[in-house]
Amino acid sequence: MSTFIEHFQRFSNNITLDCHPFPHCIIKNFLSSETFAENLQRELLGLNFHEKSNDLYKFKQSDDLRKRTEPHIRVSVFRTALFGRFRSWLGEVLGVELEPTVDISCARYEYTDVLLCHDDELEGRRVAFILYLVPPWQSSDGGTLDLYTTDSNFQPQSIVKSLVPSWNTLVLFEVSPVSFHKVSEVLSQDKCRLSLSGWFHGPSLERPSRHIEPPVPRSPHLPRDETVLLEWVNPVYLDISYQEQIQEEFEESSEIQLKDFLKEEKFREVSEALRLSQIQWTKRGPANKRNYEVASLDTVPQCVTACWELLRSESFFLLLSNFTGLRLHYLCPADEDDDEDKEKQEQKEDEEATASSTESSAANATKQKGVTPVCCGEVRRWSHGGYTLLHDGEAARAEYALDLILPFGCADWQSEFGGYTCYVANEEDEELLTVYPEDNSLALVYRDKETLKFVKHVNHKSSSESAGRGFYDFSYVYYE
Repeated sequence: MSTFIEHFQRFSNNITLDCHPFPHCIIKNFLSSETFAENLQRELLGLNFHEKSNDLYKFKQSDDLRKRTEPHIRVSVFRTALFGRFRSWLGEVLGVELEPTVDISCARYEYTDVLLCHDDELEGRRVAFILYLVPPWQSSDGGTLDLYTTDSNFQPQSIVKSLVPSWNTLVLFEVSPVSFHKVSEVLSQDKCRLSLSGWFHGPSLERPSRHIEPPVPRSPHLPRDETVLLEWVNPVYLDISYQEQIQEEFEESSEIQLKDFLKEEKFREVSEALRLSQIQWTKRGPANKRNYEVASLDTVPQCVTACWELLRSESFFLLLSNFTGLRLHYLCPADEDDDEDKEKQEQKEDEEATASSTESSAANATKQKGVTPVCCGEVRRWSHGGYTLLHDGEAARAEYALDLILPFGCADWQSEFGGYTCYVANEEDEELLTVYPEDNSLALVYRDKETLKFVKHVNHKSSSESAGRGFYDFSYVYYE
């Protein structure tokens, strides 16, 4: 070990080691030649970058660096530093043998780019590294590497350290079940956060059983007759012939948006009420799954409660059945062909699952005919920094469901702000559908077990005065 320490003696005044909230190391002036670092930065900025965007991130990434011929990218100085004696020294420090192969890529983060909370854990990743090649940078520019503490369930809890990018600084951290971190949104409109990053590979640390969140409680409809529909809903949507047209369109595409859904005076009343300070908003997490605010229903004005009850009412369940053809009410006529196809599909899926498990038996029981339709929902507030992420727990519990979103207060909202809902196929990158927030436009989307959804990160552009600094929505999920 002493030979490696001697080799890195020049780092002695530039190394910071810390184990809170998880082991990490900061090495300033990592590349000994300032000229080399500057030429490396120049070559990297000249590469072709491709925008990458999904639920977790938005930034630009270069082509594969292994194929580059630029002298300072290709030259062995940097590669030797990471892949040679430094890798061996790092393995000695950790007490493990790191593999010769090292993943490395170049990323540039610019205004509103972000990488949300995650732990970096994939098979074989042992140490993550980031080399910053940035202009003079302050925390107000965003783009910090934020480190999270974790709770007793190994879920991210709160940010306790923010590392500001610094020229020619290498940051290392051990990849583990608690190494939750994020790259905060870049707020500077004229600086580029350029970095080289990747992983050293080796034996993974043992991971505890993945925490499974308790399911969200579901409720049957409230006993309310059609009077509530006459009071709240635009009369055009109560016309039977128009409902038939809506159902035809919905059955064709499995989604529809019904504009001007509520009566104008009712929509305006709820919009104004949602802005009142009496409402208590609670942040929903954890950060590796979601970040938005939910209204405490016992603090909302009466009109908000009434709108909430409308969407849970028996008459509204029947209206949704008429819109979609789904069996959300006993008066909805059964489509025997659809039932047969669905039961065959569910039977096939159940046969593929572990037949002996208690969970499978319970799931089969709930699929029997005559099960009461149920729903769950919340009133959400979306503002800068809000999002939801795809995650393993959601994929494991995916089931047939009807999503409803009814937005308020987004008249000046633009798609570039984020906050829209994306539907994707499980384990696929391609988006199947995007639902943008639009005032008083009721969005209905029917999803199967292979379809997941997320809300895109609400970025800094939403903070402008013209954007209204956020919007609200009623979000419900209905199950047959």
